[in-house]
Amino acid sequence: MEDIRTASPTSLHWDEMFYRATDSFFAANTDAALTYDDVSLATRYSEVLPAGVNLDVLLAPGLALQLPIVSADMDTVTESRMATAIALHGGLGLIHYNMPLRQQLSEVSRVKNHVHGLIREPIKVHAGEQIGDVLRIIEEKKYSFRTFPVVGEGNKLLGLLPGHCVRPRFASRAVSEAMVPRAGVLTICEDDLGADPIARADRFFTEHIGIHKLIVVDRDDALRGLFTLSDVERITQERSLQTKPARDEKFRLLCGAAVSAPRDKAGELATAALIEHVGGLVDRGLDAAAVSTAHGHTHGVGEAVRVIRQAFPDLAIIAGNVTSASGVEFLARCGANSVKVGQGPGSICTTRIVAGVGIPQLTALYVCSKAASEFGVTLLADGGITKSGDIVKALTLAQAVVCGSLLAGCPEAPGQIMEINGKFYKQYRGMGSHAAMKAGSAARYGHASDQSQKSAAEGVEALKEVSAPVDAVLGQLIGGLQSGMGYLGAADFPSLRANARYARITSAGLRESATHDVIEVKTGANS
Repeated sequence: MEDIRTASPTSLHWDEMFYRATDSFFAANTDAALTYDDVSLATRYSEVLPAGVNLDVLLAPGLALQLPIVSADMDTVTESRMATAIALHGGLGLIHYNMPLRQQLSEVSRVKNHVHGLIREPIKVHAGEQIGDVLRIIEEKKYSFRTFPVVGEGNKLLGLLPGHCVRPRFASRAVSEAMVPRAGVLTICEDDLGADPIARADRFFTEHIGIHKLIVVDRDDALRGLFTLSDVERITQERSLQTKPARDEKFRLLCGAAVSAPRDKAGELATAALIEHVGGLVDRGLDAAAVSTAHGHTHGVGEAVRVIRQAFPDLAIIAGNVTSASGVEFLARCGANSVKVGQGPGSICTTRIVAGVGIPQLTALYVCSKAASEFGVTLLADGGITKSGDIVKALTLAQAVVCGSLLAGCPEAPGQIMEINGKFYKQYRGMGSHAAMKAGSAARYGHASDQSQKSAAEGVEALKEVSAPVDAVLGQLIGGLQSGMGYLGAADFPSLRANARYARITSAGLRESATHDVIEVKTGANS
């Protein structure tokens, strides 16, 4: 019986003449550098339903994402709230470094401790302490909880201090007077948790109405951990999400952070300071360090990557930015796992205008992809993403995309909301703007921080209209990405790259691609 899925040689001839595979297309367009709106992808025979596509991607050993979206390390885009929201949907947030080191450490900790699962080292108190001592600790540490395990010598569990007893009126009373004695505390032995501790804890809370804490002990009744009902419920609910959260082997959310390449007074790399900075982040559970600069194919960036790789051989390193195969090779040889591609495509970046450099994004990605394949690194398409269709096009060449502008208006992005003529906006600025460089990002553009006002800015300060929360924005982007993969018959990203066929379009073709000749009564989220 004839297989109707196989096209005839004549049909294939016409398709291949006008819709070209990756290498053929870019080889035929060496006379022009192209970006996302210059091309469209041709559809392919498909048996793939959009809802069934696999969005998993491995950026580096130990850095597996369930969604190939990274939030930009910009001071108006990613701090702990954004990084947490992105990781909960399977992506990765890169916390910016325009802040004191102590604050960046705190931001990383907030992400890593967002949902503990089993809290291996719960905060505990001792029977001899007074309630007033506990109140002072809560105030100093800004704890949001008031229930504590009570331990004695050898971390042996003595009881549980309930939150309703931790009040100023009882400040002079001893913890031993207020605690629930050991005999009244329900616990579970760590040996009985089994292969799925979350499922076992969930079953415990279902069986014991009104209990919100499950203490884990060992065979000697020493405190070994703690489950909370709220954490277990949140983790259980994640199983019904469209994409799964991105987590490490300890079930903590993944988190990345940007670092600079500090220089001493002699202009040499401040190696000790860099190692101390990254080491502090690693101690907090950092999953990826990003050496982010406007020009990554430089001695300084390479030296920083080498130092980090030597000091932290198992840490995922993201480096950039570059737009050439030579730049990718250079950073790969220095020890980077993933390379950011993009110089000047961002909506608030003026590098191409001010400095006259930079390559339109799609051509840059193709050139860089050839070296990335040869040297075993992944690519992040950084900048120029304005809609879900751009993500589909970018992922025919890269492993993930970096988004800034698309996320800057979300409530989870840093910055105050302001009202102008009845509309609400959030600040959004390029990291090469005078304000951002003054705040600490000058080194990213090769300038000293105290000279930022004397340097040519390579970014602008702007406003973004307040948008929906991250989950709604990502829902639209995920839906568009799934649709694009379905149209190309791609069940996963390797298939997307293999099935991609490109066609150049004219300005008239671009106008035709968007809504036209109508009065819109409801604007599409990806318009």
